[in-house]
Amino acid sequence: MDYSSEPVKQNIEIGYGMKPQMVAVEEHRLLGILKPNAVAVERTGRAAVDSALQCPVGSPRLRELVKPGMRIVIITSDITRPLPSGQLIPAVLEELYAAGVDAADITIVFALGSHRRQTEAEMRRLVGDEVYQTVRCMDSDTTDFVRLGSTRLGTPVDITRVVAEADFRIGLGNIEFHYFAGYSGGAKAIMPGVSTRAAIQANHSRMALPEAAAGRLEDNPVRMDIEDAVRLCPLHFIVNVVLDEHKQILHAVAGDFILAHREGCRFLDRLYKIAIPSRADIVIASQGGAPKDLNLYQTQKALDNAKHAVKPGGIIILVGSCQEGLGEKTFEEWMTGSASPRAMIERIQTDFQLGGHKAAAIALVLENADIYLVSEMEADFVRKIHLQPYRSVQQALDDALGKLGPDASVLVMPYAGSTLPCLAE
Repeated sequence: MDYSSEPVKQNIEIGYGMKPQMVAVEEHRLLGILKPNAVAVERTGRAAVDSALQCPVGSPRLRELVKPGMRIVIITSDITRPLPSGQLIPAVLEELYAAGVDAADITIVFALGSHRRQTEAEMRRLVGDEVYQTVRCMDSDTTDFVRLGSTRLGTPVDITRVVAEADFRIGLGNIEFHYFAGYSGGAKAIMPGVSTRAAIQANHSRMALPEAAAGRLEDNPVRMDIEDAVRLCPLHFIVNVVLDEHKQILHAVAGDFILAHREGCRFLDRLYKIAIPSRADIVIASQGGAPKDLNLYQTQKALDNAKHAVKPGGIIILVGSCQEGLGEKTFEEWMTGSASPRAMIERIQTDFQLGGHKAAAIALVLENADIYLVSEMEADFVRKIHLQPYRSVQQALDDALGKLGPDASVLVMPYAGSTLPCLAE
């Protein structure tokens, strides 16, 4: 093929905070744009949630499980997650009210895990004004917890008190690939959602084991430990959704915390496991914009999927606004205080710390590829954390092509936190 004439370029939109960026990629070097597979669905949005609640998996309907006077907790995601709680919670409340449950006996708990506390405005925005004014809403609290015992692997089951003392627990979540728990959703509402930092750290310390991988449930020690915690703190019912690339509800499941979750995972695989012809020299990876790229702690999830698509010695262009900076205290200490990526890897092997685990995950990628970070963070600070700073995706690509040469191939992952590349057989 003759490329002596001006090459044809394809303009591609890349999510970045609240304002996407455009990048032009020469078509002859573009291996693909990883977007979800086409999967037929009958219902989306609130209709999908209502349908799931009417036909739960492995469980009676929610309205048949609860009784008036029960203390009921609804565990939902915090502001760092894309879960549209405002669509799920009203549907769940309708089921509860149909059973005669009083709003005064319901508490909505935002599962912070190890994340920062939320503002009142953020909580209100997540659930909507009507729900916020009707039902008690609160963040999970790692300082006020009940120890319920330990998992079989020794992880303490320390649960926020209001959750631990509830008569009935409902977990809400979205299902996506998780780089060491296999998938999000399901029992993760309990662990790490409403667990203490020490409990989360003990669970996550198994992330370095080879079975702890994205898209893997069988024999995954992290997922098995998470679900074992529910043996001591029962999760009586879940409502989980799978979101499309625009963060809209594409599919919903409800019912048993294992059986319904697994059905959701199977749907996710059909949608987001994407075959690629080969690894690329350059991978452009974005979380898809806000709220998933609020900080580097969250944006790292895109990097961890992108690592499966880049050639050894290649470049990952990681795109995330990171307007709140690094996003977690221990993560920041590891990223800014380590002399080299190798130092972080060696440290995690002898001194596992929650937060440090994501720094080590970034360091492991740096062993194989360079990372060009397109963000709002100051350039000198980005260099200090061993990444190459950029403001523009296009400039990052141009520089990557300049380094790797005229034959470099490019793969684009606009929703890298969701799509899991798999080499075609």
